[in-house]
Amino acid sequence: MAITPRLDLRQGQSLVMTPQLQQSIKLVQLNNIELSAFIDGELEKNPLLERKDGATSESETPEQPEGAAADGEPLASDSALTRNADMPHGEELADIDLSSDDYWSGEGRAPGGGASDSGQGGISLPGRGANPDASMDGIEQAESAPQTLREHLLAQLGIEISEPSDRLVGSTLIDMVDGAGYLSGDLKGVAESFSCPLERIAAVLERLQSFDPPGVFARDLGECLAIQLKDVGRFDPAMAALIDNLDRLAAGDAAALMNICGVDAEDLTDMVAEIKRLNPKPGLAFDNDVAQAIVPDVFVRPAPGGGWTVELNNETLPRVMVDNHYHVELRDLSNGSEERSFISNCFQNANWLVRALDQRARTILKVATELVRQQEAFFSQGVQELRPLTLATVADIVGVHESTVSRVSNNKYIGTPRGTYEIKFFFSASLSNSDGGEAHAAEAVRHRIRELIGGESNGKVLSDDRIAEILNDSGIDIARRTVAKYREAMHIPSSVGRRRELAKAARGL
Repeated sequence: MAITPRLDLRQGQSLVMTPQLQQSIKLVQLNNIELSAFIDGELEKNPLLERKDGATSESETPEQPEGAAADGEPLASDSALTRNADMPHGEELADIDLSSDDYWSGEGRAPGGGASDSGQGGISLPGRGANPDASMDGIEQAESAPQTLREHLLAQLGIEISEPSDRLVGSTLIDMVDGAGYLSGDLKGVAESFSCPLERIAAVLERLQSFDPPGVFARDLGECLAIQLKDVGRFDPAMAALIDNLDRLAAGDAAALMNICGVDAEDLTDMVAEIKRLNPKPGLAFDNDVAQAIVPDVFVRPAPGGGWTVELNNETLPRVMVDNHYHVELRDLSNGSEERSFISNCFQNANWLVRALDQRARTILKVATELVRQQEAFFSQGVQELRPLTLATVADIVGVHESTVSRVSNNKYIGTPRGTYEIKFFFSASLSNSDGGEAHAAEAVRHRIRELIGGESNGKVLSDDRIAEILNDSGIDIARRTVAKYREAMHIPSSVGRRRELAKAARGL
């Protein structure tokens, strides 16, 4: 059989995300604070980007990249990012997302990457992306940084324990301390790893338990309280007996505790008050996670003529522009292909970023506007009027993909006259109406359960069955297990636990 050449044609299909689409996806899921940090990084990498702080100038309008179609839409830096909730959705948004969270890399360089790949070229970029005080800022931050719990314990270890072997064991135990100050892990494992007796590890642990803050290196709550009581000289036999019976204290069994500890009611009350003054989580005093204030990305305010006005938070919304004059200057100074390629990439990335920011702002504003329109009863009457709402419903109305709405609602907040809420708060599952009317939002039902439990007294504690009956009588079709699920999600004890807490409060324990 002769060998002859043959040509086969194959057709395939692949999904490719353009660099512009990748950048839009990345930006839309960031809140304003995260976006500001991202913009700071882009400003350092791209010499053609500038932060917009002043009035509009001719340099703010980006030139069209070669081959790009003209776009007459205003950019985010020039838009009036305010919308009335009653305004119809006449303008279609580009769907900047896909159903998957994964990114696919297409051909070409992703936006934001071109500026960072360069550095070659021989062009001086004065005053662009440089921070001569960066090193000093780092030193000042290091000096002002609060001491962590681990650093605090290691400093004491170097002073209190001089034996090198015991220091090594101590540093290992310090690494096993969690954020609350408790020792996690098994001492037997530590002894095996060091090939030494368990008694040696226990002896080192006993010395570590004398470190500041009192109560660290405890293995349970009882030991933590005992260490603190020993530190102040109040760990007598009666207090030791009380610590050994914390379960009875939690149950409010005062009679049994007085019998076990050998004290009267007055002494027991004093002992309980002393325990309440102790710190059950001593390590949290060194918790260096800085709690950031919630900054709304969107504001909702009553409109003068009725309805609601939705606007972006311009105070935290970063705005950038493309410096066209500097682009022309650098382009004229370039004398090589690498230099021209670098300038072209920077210019293209800058234009992409400005347009992506504008698209992000428009998407967030339209989603927030539709949320306000759908949940108008909540803004005027309260959480009990919250309607069931899904991502798909808003996505269909706004004209974007459901995953885009998900990204818009994640980690972003909306400031309202009733407080600041995460945007995804307004998306709630539905519970059917037993009377055949409009369904109830799950969040509104949880609010109703909190109200019922909050109105309980010592003599009348509602069981989950009774709460379900009350809700069913009011038209909410809900089962007892659903009530229990909602109650547990809100960290509310069962009826037995609430009855014990009310009894303890009545006895003054």
